[in-house]
Amino acid sequence: MSVRETLGKHSEPSLITVDGPSISPLKEGRAISTAAVGPWRLVAGKLVRQKVAMAAGAIILLLYLVGLFAEFLAPALPMTSRPQYTYAPPQGLSLFVTKPDGSSEFNFHVKGYKVEIDKVALRRTFVVDDTKVVPVGFFVKGPLYRLWGLIPTERHLIGPINRSDPMYLLGADRLGRDVFSRLIYGTRVSMSIGLVGVAMSLILGVVLGSISGFYGGWVDTVIQRIIEVVSAMPTIPLWLGLAAAIPLTWSPVNVYFVITIIVSLLGWTSLAREVRGRFLALRSEDFVTAARLDGSSETRLIFRHILPSLTSHILAVVTLAVPTMIVAETSLSFLGIGLKPPVVSWGVLLQDAQNIRTVATAPWLLIWPSLAVVIAVLSFNFFGDGLRDAADPYDN
Repeated sequence: MSVRETLGKHSEPSLITVDGPSISPLKEGRAISTAAVGPWRLVAGKLVRQKVAMAAGAIILLLYLVGLFAEFLAPALPMTSRPQYTYAPPQGLSLFVTKPDGSSEFNFHVKGYKVEIDKVALRRTFVVDDTKVVPVGFFVKGPLYRLWGLIPTERHLIGPINRSDPMYLLGADRLGRDVFSRLIYGTRVSMSIGLVGVAMSLILGVVLGSISGFYGGWVDTVIQRIIEVVSAMPTIPLWLGLAAAIPLTWSPVNVYFVITIIVSLLGWTSLAREVRGRFLALRSEDFVTAARLDGSSETRLIFRHILPSLTSHILAVVTLAVPTMIVAETSLSFLGIGLKPPVVSWGVLLQDAQNIRTVATAPWLLIWPSLAVVIAVLSFNFFGDGLRDAADPYDN
């Protein structure tokens, strides 16, 4: 006899309690067990409830989208210089222009420049001229580029309608290059080098930590001594020495990959120890013993049975490691031993601002790259903290 026939004409029960997991309300004669909810769904549900972490994740996604479509989003090419606008100040976007009769008219534009002579420093300076209007449009034609190196096009998201008009939303540098465009291109390099570096650290940390915790004995001893030696090395001097050994004749692409390897050399030790500790705790569990008795190989035990239970924790650790890689690349490039022009990164932009005149007359060259680094690092930290809390099985 079915449950519905047993209950007769009574209404459906809201909850049936049995020995085991609770059963959700009956729907069309079926019951849905809450035990069927997978761990990833539970982690996602807890993460969505953390508003700060979700906002940080949205910022991270936006930064990677900016890096992905850098050519389209940037009004100018990163190496295009116009010396006649050296250290030009930032221009603000305006929606309306005032006519001579005092009325307003919609006109998306920026203000032009005029040249003044600094009588103290005896040099010319640019100031924003409210009487000059530079019309700005969306999806305008600009410098020719290849999107992702494949699709040739001249369309840019935003730019001056007349190509010869100046538009420096975040100002210009010492060569008259657009800081806004260079900052967008720098987002691609700085954010991607963090991902690539973390990917290499992830492989080293997970593989060595798994082997160390699973086998134990002399294998564990050797790997732990290697981790101790690497962890004892001073980070900054080691990075400086390795980066200084890069030949000056290498191409920017080769330098990029070498810097990626350098910043990932010391980032795997903490992850390896955490993975080792979890393997030591799980290798004697019943599900591992059952899989071993079922004939599973040691490789299958490691990568199919034990390691998936650590995935959420590993993702949280990796998310918190990305900002360390970004700061490392920025530091090396700022010191002049990392990436160098023509490569554009946030560290290279900060390196270009290392002179007295920049601090005195063009502070925007320091503000915008520094602000980008701070936003990226804080976003990864907040998102990583939220992901770690969501992946904690003891946090209800």
